[in-house]
Amino acid sequence: MEARLFVQGLGTMADKSAVAADENWHLAKGWRFAGEACGMRGDQGRRDMALFVSDAPANAAGVFTTNLVHAAPVKVSRTAITEQGGKNFRGVVICSGNANACTGAQGMADAALMRDLAADAAGTPRGSFLVASTGVIGRKLPMDRVRSGIGAAGKALGPAAGHLAHAAEAIMTTDTRIKVSTRRIEHPRGAITLTGVAKGAAMIGPNMATMLACVFTDAPATPEQLRPALTSAVDRSFHCVSVEGHTSTNDTVFVLANGLAWPADAGQLDAPTLGQFNHALEEVCQDLARAIAEDAEGAGHLVVLRVKGTADEHAARAIAHRVAESALVKTAVHGADPNWGRIVSAAGYAGVKFREEDVCLEVDGIPLFRQGEPVDFDAKSVSAHMRNNRRLTFTLTVGEGPGHCTFYTCDMTEEYIRLNADYTT
Repeated sequence: MEARLFVQGLGTMADKSAVAADENWHLAKGWRFAGEACGMRGDQGRRDMALFVSDAPANAAGVFTTNLVHAAPVKVSRTAITEQGGKNFRGVVICSGNANACTGAQGMADAALMRDLAADAAGTPRGSFLVASTGVIGRKLPMDRVRSGIGAAGKALGPAAGHLAHAAEAIMTTDTRIKVSTRRIEHPRGAITLTGVAKGAAMIGPNMATMLACVFTDAPATPEQLRPALTSAVDRSFHCVSVEGHTSTNDTVFVLANGLAWPADAGQLDAPTLGQFNHALEEVCQDLARAIAEDAEGAGHLVVLRVKGTADEHAARAIAHRVAESALVKTAVHGADPNWGRIVSAAGYAGVKFREEDVCLEVDGIPLFRQGEPVDFDAKSVSAHMRNNRRLTFTLTVGEGPGHCTFYTCDMTEEYIRLNADYTT
């Protein structure tokens, strides 16, 4: 049985109205969504409570922050997935505006209560929900508002693209746009759809960071299939994005699969279809990661770093990570300064061995540095190109090895500094 992979639209829908307007946009079967406002920020009109609910028990896997200081929802959800073996989940509840991090025993109790309230609102068994939060650290959740928001979201649940747009909006903090991506695998037993949503615009590092993402699918995937698939997808997406390298307390990526794409007696994913599923999941995560970098607070440019020619993928990622987090590189991009020396020198202290005479660098196909020698290019022309193109791709080749990596970052602007300086004040 042959499975074919299709990309829905542009992959990432930047405008919530575009998602809401297209009711034919493919969404995973048996999933309902809602996003409501409960005043978590004191703004009664902004959506800040999201529910994602499956009509059938779903298998789940999660990847969480590596920060030793991690939020109560991370602890609650990680424990739930482990204790339940990744089985029998019915959804995810997410609030924005309050991270519920560094909040002690009360924070743990509040995160657990959020799960129970969500299950009650969805009419599912208690313990069947995962929980996540995002926002300011060190503040207790206003549980009266949480309770009302979850109740309102439970009443607003629906399967349409507009419902998904509301939920995607509700998980935003400083984001300027919702982030949604989907893939569809055509299969004789039934089409499989993956629907991903994410939030993130700053405090972004290569180990995720102040970002949340959920992928909801109707694939008949087991927990044993989901765990390695998600780990690999995150390694090649959310672990390849950096705004300033900050690893947050709340980073979470979930994938939940309810199996409703195929008849109950059709069995789990066969090996060829599992390969297609893994590829589709990676593409969804890459769409969302790229959208996060492009939406970075105050950013003027999305910077795509392609590193090639290393001994392996790990080495390529180490170089890309070092270049992406260089303040000198980021400010040069902001100033449209084709100062290639900053990129080459940052690669040189990444801890990866290579020969200087093998190094080549291009920006959007324009040679800047070749085989260890500077290229005679028109600096004014290249600067104008950098200034007039929001997306810039730097290709750095350091040898002839098979290792390669695509990494996403952005420039550093005055607006970014202002937004983060004034975040809580």
